Amino acid sequence: MDASNDATHDTRASAAKGSRLRSVTVIVIFDVVAPLVAYNLLRSAGMSAVTSLLLSGVFPAIPVSVDGIRHRRLEVVGALVLTGIGVGTVLGLVSHNARLLLIEGSVPTGVFAVGLLGSLFTRQPLMFGFAREFAGPDTDKGREMTMLWHSYAGFRRVFRVMTAVWGVAFVIEAVLRVIIALTTSTGMALVISKVMPFVFVALLFAWTVGYGTHNRKKAARMAAPAGQ
Repeated sequence: MDASNDATHDTRASAAKGSRLRSVTVIVIFDVVAPLVAYNLLRSAGMSAVTSLLLSGVFPAIPVSVDGIRHRRLEVVGALVLTGIGVGTVLGLVSHNARLLLIEGSVPTGVFAVGLLGSLFTRQPLMFGFAREFAGPDTDKGREMTMLWHSYAGFRRVFRVMTAVWGVAFVIEAVLRVIIALTTSTGMALVISKVMPFVFVALLFAWTVGYGTHNRKKAARMAAPAGQ
């Protein structure tokens, strides 16, 4: 056993874990905590609901903008976030309606859902592209995924099912957020709109892990007789 390779692997794993923890922390602070605290402080200071929403809605754009400047490119998710903020700002300034402004959170979700479902009619669904990008296209894992995609229909079917489920789930989330924004108080709608995405993503990740594990075990059982 090569101790140096093990040490390198452990170092990379620790770095990846630290990077994910930092990403989650940034999301929680700038997408949830800061907007909610800012909104309540601004309302307490006597500002209108629309103005408070507009000003508190700037926080999610900060990490996206910083990341875009640092890497000199804007990721798809970041572009969707900025698009939603832009649409919400225009709606708020034009309509002066807090409920319409709250709908902005549904814009990136809806666009992403349409992108996922639309990719089912393309050569490769988005979920496969995301998974391979996360693994690294030029890594051993990334190359293995590319090989499996081209070689096995079952592998392709798994990612198409995942893409369909995520797409439908995000359509449901977008619709629910619109309904909540139009039927509840501004403060309550804001809280729900900040928490709901985490609930949906957590449930989707749990389902994805379970579905992936089930299919790996199924593939292993089917391959077992041929290997004997």
